[in-house]
Amino acid sequence: MSTPVQAVAEALVAAHRQQRTVAAAPFESLLQEAGQAYAVQEEVARTMRWFDRPVPQHWKSGGPSRTGTLTHAGLPPQHVWASPADASGTHFNWRLIEAEVAVRLARDVSPADAQAFDAARTAQWLDGMTVSIEIVDSRWENRAASALLKLADLQSHGALVLGQWRPLEARDWAQQACTVQIGTAAPQSFRGTYALGDPVWLLPTWLRHVTRQGATVPRGTVITTGTWCGMLEAKPGEKVMAVFEGIGEAEVQL
Repeated sequence: MSTPVQAVAEALVAAHRQQRTVAAAPFESLLQEAGQAYAVQEEVARTMRWFDRPVPQHWKSGGPSRTGTLTHAGLPPQHVWASPADASGTHFNWRLIEAEVAVRLARDVSPADAQAFDAARTAQWLDGMTVSIEIVDSRWENRAASALLKLADLQSHGALVLGQWRPLEARDWAQQACTVQIGTAAPQSFRGTYALGDPVWLLPTWLRHVTRQGATVPRGTVITTGTWCGMLEAKPGEKVMAVFEGIGEAEVQL
């Protein structure tokens, strides 16, 4: 008999391989805590053979507020692209757009480093930042699933597009402006709308998550830090452009 983790992982693997969604209802009661959801992530990744290294090179992390629970997922490299990206031949069940800021580690981070991390010295641990676009997707039918099932499904990840890297610099994030244009619609503007205030605020929690089983996070690992625009719906054939004033831009053709 399958364990709860195996049962959920098998459903998600089938959804990935068959490029379809699966009903969440039969699995809703199987996962009881976040550790099981992360175990599903790892089991799906092993079965799909996504990663050729102990620690994925690209990650997503984020949360609704500084008092909320942060969630994390390693991202399949075949769906991480440099901007301008062409995703017109890639299957998605949904195409929801998040405009984000990604940062990159300047050094290896061991488990001991992660536990002793000094948030006041965050900039010394990073060597770059860029604009990113996350295409949010789901393997669950109608995107209707519990929080733990969504977390098991890479926190509803579809693909990541990364703009040009630039040196990390101190910014007034409360005044940071961002615009997103989807297709021929008018650009939508956002300012200071990032839920955690500063994109690097989540770094200590994310590092402790990634190193919790003894792994060292390599220099060059990238983390995209969560949305500035909520989730905006896009359709096949549309081009998406995200611009962060003073940082750069990213674009993807759907």
